[in-house]
Order: sequence, then C-alpha cells, then structure tokens
Amino acid sequence: MPVKTKAKSNSRKAAVKASKNGKSKISNQKSKIKKWVLLSKEGNKDMRDLLGGKGAGLAEMTNAGLPVPPSFTITTEACNWYSAHGNQFPKGMWDQVVEAMKKTERAAGKKFGDAKNPLLVSVRSGAKFSMPGMMDTVLNLGLDDVTMQAVIAQTGNERFAYDAYRRLIQMFGRIVMGIDGKKFDALLDEAKKQRGMQLGKANPEKDTKDTDLTTDDLKEVVAKYKELYKNELGEDFPQDPHKQLDLAIQAVFGSWMGKRAVDYRRLNKIPDNLGTAVNVCTMVFGNMGDDSGTGVAFTRDPSTGEDDLYGEFLINAQGEDVVAGIRTPMKIAEMRERMPEMYHQFREIARKMEKHYREMQDLEFTVEKGKLYMLQTRTGKRTARSAVKIAVDMVEQGLITKKEAVQRIDPMHVVQLLAPRFDDAGKKAATERGDYLASGINASPGAATGMAVFDPDTADEWNKQGKAVILVRYETAPDDVHGMYASKGILTQHGGATSHAAVVARGAGLPCVAGCEEIHVNEAAKKFSVNGREIAQGDYVSIDGTTGQVFAGKIQTINPEFEQETDLQTILGWADEFRRLQVWANGDYPRDAVRARAFGAQGIGLCRTEHMFFETERLPIVRQMILAKSAAERQPFLDQLLPIQRGDFYGILEAMDGLPTVIRLIDPPLHEFLPPFEELLTDVTKLKEQIRYMERENVDFSTQKQELAEKEQMLHAVESMREANPMLGLRGCRLGITMPEITKMQVRAIFEAACQLKKEGKDPRPEVMIPLVGFVTELKNQREILEAEAKQVMADQGIEVEYKFGTMIEIPRAALTADEIAEYAEFCSFGTNDLTQTALGASRDDSERGYLQKYIEMKIIPDNPFQVLDRKGVGQLMELAVKNGRRVNQNLDFGACGEHAGEPQSIAFMHEIGQNYVSCSPFRVPVARLAAAQAALGQVTKDK
Repeated sequence: MPVKTKAKSNSRKAAVKASKNGKSKISNQKSKIKKWVLLSKEGNKDMRDLLGGKGAGLAEMTNAGLPVPPSFTITTEACNWYSAHGNQFPKGMWDQVVEAMKKTERAAGKKFGDAKNPLLVSVRSGAKFSMPGMMDTVLNLGLDDVTMQAVIAQTGNERFAYDAYRRLIQMFGRIVMGIDGKKFDALLDEAKKQRGMQLGKANPEKDTKDTDLTTDDLKEVVAKYKELYKNELGEDFPQDPHKQLDLAIQAVFGSWMGKRAVDYRRLNKIPDNLGTAVNVCTMVFGNMGDDSGTGVAFTRDPSTGEDDLYGEFLINAQGEDVVAGIRTPMKIAEMRERMPEMYHQFREIARKMEKHYREMQDLEFTVEKGKLYMLQTRTGKRTARSAVKIAVDMVEQGLITKKEAVQRIDPMHVVQLLAPRFDDAGKKAATERGDYLASGINASPGAATGMAVFDPDTADEWNKQGKAVILVRYETAPDDVHGMYASKGILTQHGGATSHAAVVARGAGLPCVAGCEEIHVNEAAKKFSVNGREIAQGDYVSIDGTTGQVFAGKIQTINPEFEQETDLQTILGWADEFRRLQVWANGDYPRDAVRARAFGAQGIGLCRTEHMFFETERLPIVRQMILAKSAAERQPFLDQLLPIQRGDFYGILEAMDGLPTVIRLIDPPLHEFLPPFEELLTDVTKLKEQIRYMERENVDFSTQKQELAEKEQMLHAVESMREANPMLGLRGCRLGITMPEITKMQVRAIFEAACQLKKEGKDPRPEVMIPLVGFVTELKNQREILEAEAKQVMADQGIEVEYKFGTMIEIPRAALTADEIAEYAEFCSFGTNDLTQTALGASRDDSERGYLQKYIEMKIIPDNPFQVLDRKGVGQLMELAVKNGRRVNQNLDFGACGEHAGEPQSIAFMHEIGQNYVSCSPFRVPVARLAAAQAALGQVTKDK
C-alpha cells in the first residue's frame, strides 16, 4: 500500500473510473477460465496455500457444523495474478465473485445492495501464514444511504445503523482510498469531547467512550465523515455496494505488497509469492446493544501456556474495537457472568477446535442479539514460554507425539525463553527511589530498557545508530511495524492482550506493556506524562512485559536460569533422542566450558588460544616475545608463557573431562597483539614534542626518553609487520611454520596439562587444530613437528593420553583438496566465517556495514551469507570436502565452528551433508540441539 495518501487516492480514483457497474477492468488474456472463488463449504483446513489460513479456517468450521456466517474466498492465486498483471483481476474472477455472492445471499436470506433486506459483508485478508494486522480489512460493506434506512427498519435500532455506517466510511476512506486515518479520528474525538462535556465528565477527552455517543451525535459524525471524504477525494462516498466491493477487493490484494506486510515477511522469512486470499463474509454485528458483543480468545494462554481460555470481550462493539485496541476490553472470564449461555457454548467450541486441530487456536467470535457466530480459527501466536509449555502439555495429554512437539518449537523460541529479565533488587530499588510509573496489561513477557521514542521512524533510525529504544504509542497501528521490530520493547496507552501491539510483540519476542491507561501519551510533543511526571523522547524507561510494570530510568537485567526451565529441558531431552549431529560449543576459558556443559554441549569445538594472550598480565610477555629478533631471543619469553598456557589448558580440559576439546593453535597475525600503528605514531609524535619542550625548559626528560625509545622500537616492529591484507597474510599455520617454537610451546602446554590431569584420574581428550591450511604440505609439516613434541611430553611424563590432530578448513583450496588433507588430518572443522569471506571475496565487517542489506532488499541474495550459510557456493565447497575427505579416510570427523553452526537453516544443511558435529557459542547450544533434531526429523520425513 503506498505510503502517501494522495498517490493512493489517485490510484483508487483511476480504479473507480475503470470500474463500470462495480466491475474492474478484466484482463483480455485468452486462457481457460479457472476457479478463482470458492464457497466456504467447498474448502477445508488443508487448503491454506489456496485459501489462506483464514479461508481454510472458515471452511473447516463450516464443514464441522459450527455457527459460521455464510462466506466465500477469493484465492491467493487471484492475488498473485492481480499483482503480476498490472493490478487487473484475472479473467472470470469477477463473474465468479458475483455468482458466489448470489449463493451467499440465498444462504443468508438477504440480498447485497437490496433496499429492503440488504446483505452486509466484511472483506478480509488471509495469507497462508498468519500476519496479524499487516494487511487490510473492511467491515460493513454494502451500507449506503438507502441500505442504511433498510437496516434501521429491520433492527429498529437507528443508533446501531449510524454507528455501522460511520465505521464503514472511516475504514473505506482510510484503507481503500488512502485518506489519513487521523483526520477521521479527530472528528470522532471532537464528537466524544462534546458529548463528554454535556455529560459532565471530569476529563471529557479521555473519559468519553464511543458508546456514549447518541444517535444524533453519530448522525453528525457520518455527515462530517462524508464531507471529509469528498474534500479529500473530490467525489462522494460510493453509493453502489458493488463498487465498494470491487475497490475493497483491490485494496486487500494491494495490501499484500504494502510496506508493513513486506517488512513483516522479511523479518519472518515468508515468501512474497504466496499472495493473500480475500474472504468475503456475511456481517454479524456485536454492536446491536447489550445482548451483543465481540471477542478474541485463545484456547490456552499465549503468554504462559496455561490450559485455560484466555482472551478479551467487549459488549456492544465490533471486532475491530478489540484487535485495534480502540477500547480497553474486559477479560474473557467476565463473559461467563455477562453472557453465561454464550460463554459455555463458546468454550465447548474452543475445546472442539483445539482437539480437531491438535493445536492451540486463536478464535474470533461475535454475539449478535444473543446468538454466537464464529468468525475465525487459526493457530495462535504465542510466546516462547507458552510454545514450550503447550508442546509438553499436549504430549502428556495425548494430543501430539514427542516428535511433533520437537518440530513445533521454533528455534528462536529457545533464544527468547533465555532472554534477559529484570533483576529483582533493581526493580525494588527503582520503586524505592520513586521510579515506578504505572502498570498496564502484561501483553508480552520479557524485560527491556531503552530510550523512549514516540514514532516508528525515529525508533528505526535510532536503532540503526546502535541505540536501545522503547517505542511508546497511544496505540500501535500496522504501519508501526518497522519501528516495533527496531525496538527493545513496546509500551501503549490503549489496547489489550490481543491488540495489534501485543500480537506483534509476542511473535517477535519483544516485551510489551499494553493498555497502560495511567499514562497520557502526547505523540506530537514526543512525551508521556503520569502522575505529574513527564518522560520525554530520549529519556530512559524500563518495561516489564511479564508483570505489566513501567519504570523510569534503567534497571539491570539478568539472564534466566537454564536449569530451572523444566519444560525446555524436556523438549531438548526429546530433541536429543532424534538428532544425529552432535552439538559442541566454542569456549576459550573454563567458565565457558562449564556453561557449555550446563547447556548440553558434547564437546568444545573451538578453543581460541590467542584470546588468552590478550589478558593484561601476560600481554607484556607476548609483546616481548614478538619483538624478539630470533628464535633464541624469543625462547625466554616462551618459557614464561609455557606455565601460563599450561594452566589455561588444564582448566578447560578439566572442565570438559571425558569430552573432546578442540584447541586451535595461535591464528591471528602477530601485530594484532601490538598497539595499533596509528596509535603508536601519535604517541611517538607527542613524546618528541614533550621532550623538545622539556629540553628548552631545562627539565629532566630521562623518563620520557626511555619511554620514547620503547615506543619507537614498538612502532618499527609494527611497521615491519604491517600487511596490506593481514587476514590473508602471515597467520595460522604459516606462523607456525615460520616460527615453530611458538606452536611447539603451545602443544607442550596442552599435553603437559593433559598428562597431569590423566595422572589425577581424569579423562582429558585434547584435539589440536592447525589453522589456515591450504596445502597438504603445510599440515604435514606442522603435524610432524607438533606430534613429535606431544609424544615427547607423554614420554617424559610416563603416561599416554587420547588425542587427535586436525585442521580448520577456512579457505577454498583446503575444501577442494580435502582428499589430500584427509591423509594427515583426524578431523576437519569448517571455519565458516573465513570460508565465506574467502569464497565470496567479501570482507564480513565491510560488506555487512555496506552493500549486503541493499542486496537483500533488492533480492539479489536471499539472506546475509555471514548469518545464513550460502548453500550453493560455500555449501558446495563443504559438501565436496566431506565427500572427498571420507573417500580417503572414512572415519574422518567433520565439524563446523563458525557463526553458522548456531543458525538453524545452516545446521540443517550441515546435517544433510553428513557432518559429525556443529560447534557454536554456549548460549546457542540449546538452539543447535533443537535445530539438529528438526533437521533429522525433516530428513526422515523426506526419506519416507
């Protein structure tokens, strides 16, 4: 949907001119007319590709005999045709719409556009995958000046008729014709303010609800809406219901490629070619009085997973009032008191739907004058905690199998479940110092701190600048989605647990506090106030989506205790039963190893020894070792580093007792351990100036002179080591070959630590990784030298330890010659970060800051190749390496230890090519365990 109102209006005007008797221009392409429209009774739940989720749900409920208003669905194929052929309906589609409308009229006992007994319909989007609030819906279609009078005569409720009419003009004007919705809102707000003043309300603007408006008030609103419509578009609101239908269908089709829908699909990796269906459904009205109402409910709590109805309900309202957060609704449990018969009927239907689908359902319903109607059933969006609990409970209840439970959990749910929460002491301190501000509805769990921003564009911009933000809105709209995704959390003044803000936040794993009526949001002034206190844009706020609390300032967050997540432990235990890939972890210190084992790691796949060299107390020794001009000069410093490294390796091997521990020998260029050239040059220049000044002033500068000599020595050393492209320079095995004394010291330290542990009754299993091998002769050289050192240590210690020597495959030549490498390697680990850089000829840091995002937006590439493995390029190198390496050595182990080893799509590929393990950061281990199981189960399904 175009962003600019005028452009959208012009496109709709053109559509109106092209429309004759309510019929859009039809494509003249001569082709066999296919079925573009299906009645609900013609579909079923398995037709989501064609009917979308909403259409398939309506069909399934209709066939199950539930009280569903008569309806029909225009297929997703029609939407794709429309988009691909210059926004034209496919041949025969409109005729099928007219025919389906006639059948719907007979089923409803009413006629569309009839002056005495009019049928009113809703036109709603519905894609295969739920995209809440991302596309368009128009209600009360078919109302005009004539049919409205018929509705009044039929219902005897003039107020209801005018309320329905003003809603149609507002929705049609905003959604279909592109008029700024705030202009309609301003007119309605003014009417409510005037009514509130007459009712003597203390705060007319805030306290007056739309239900307070009288019939005369609504008549005046309708008149002003019509006037606004004509002023904006230069034409009257359409009085032909078929023209309304035509343009509404176009609007829903067009919304599939609207910005918010496209943004949502990008984030959730939903293809653009699926299209949306259009559901045309007989209107039923929840705004016909106190015996009517509307609601949205989940068969289980979408935040916690508790097995009980969860949702909201409004008396005398239409469904849009609930999902848009226009009025703050009551909890579904209150419906039991207000409408007990309807509540129990709805509860039985909810149970039936969940059992039928074997999945938690998101249901929409309306009660019209004491009669219940079901409008939608779909799989409900849920939080990570809820998803895991529901899956475990459904297995225990016999609804699904353990395999199904494992397959239902999105790996990102594991990430979200282990997300930070506020420290209790921090919350208590914030309350004591008066920073507690208000409480709202705990719409999506989690905790977040950030700077308050009041519009989505600023949120998006600040996020790109690296700022943490909390998006604060009066209420969110679908157009806000890009700002919501850019935020750490969301706070709204209005809305409930099923409002747009809540649904989007839960799906994205963002904390959300909705319906926080205690605050007053002034979006124009970019601030909100509460109890005399103001929070301006840029001020820090903290929100707790689990409790609904809002605080001023920052609050410290803490990570959840993995061991206490019993339902997650259960899911991961089941996952372990099905996966083939082992999951190891990257860890450089004993604390990393302890954490990795707690998360279920089966080994350490990458221990980077160079990280140990950067520690403060040893860095001076490392620098002196680097500055040495010969091996003989270097040896004393290596002798100092040996016991330090031995202690390092002792700690990590002890922590991983009984499990393999891959230790990569020093990899980066030596100059990385020295100060940057530019920094040294600046220091030398400043020291020279200082010495000259001190010399003029006859001040002793002997200390400065000594410092200058040291700095100049360091500067010359760094300058001599500078390389045009250091990542492809003297590093890895090249360093070990040219300075073997360094890597020999490391291997000695590894095996002395291992031997000591073995003597203590432990089971150390070191695996020595030789990095950056491109030629098999490099590996042969290093293995012979280093293995001889290892054997000498074991001979000196009088004890043997289990060990392996292997390499990291991180340049294409190593992958292409894996058959040669297999003769000297006992394991190979893909360093996918560098392998991607060298295969693509792209710097990860530079390209991610530069062109990659543009490439993704332009669909030149589907994903960032440094986040999701490039299967066709890098993946082909990996697959070839595994195949050729195992041809020479069938017992050769293959792993991966780059960023991709914790990414689900990449893990699936690594499973497919037959790797033995993946190694990721400790915190990604639970994700990898689940992803590896899902890869195995997917493979089983494909094989069958």
